Amino acid sequence: MDIAWSEWLDFNSEQASKLPESPGIYMTHAAMKILYIGGTTNLKKSITDALTTSCICDSKRFRYFATEKYDELSKNLLIEYKEKHGGDLPKCMS
Repeated sequence: MDIAWSEWLDFNSEQASKLPESPGIYMTHAAMKILYIGGTTNLKKSITDALTTSCICDSKRFRYFATEKYDELSKNLLIEYKEKHGGDLPKCMS
């Protein structure tokens, strides 16, 4: 399945408030490094919560993809990430 990501958005409460309350996947980054990749049943709630979560709160931008298959896709994204980064997980997931 091709993932139709949103544009990279500023990681703040204003952008989080515009998100759908639907399932999906998201990733955050700072300084061109992915900090977190996750799947959720509620994008709006998860991004809002992440704004105050240790480590993830250091993110500068995020992107998302609304999908019912969030669990499967987030697992696949983490596998791909680990393959490209010598088995390491994103910084906030180590």
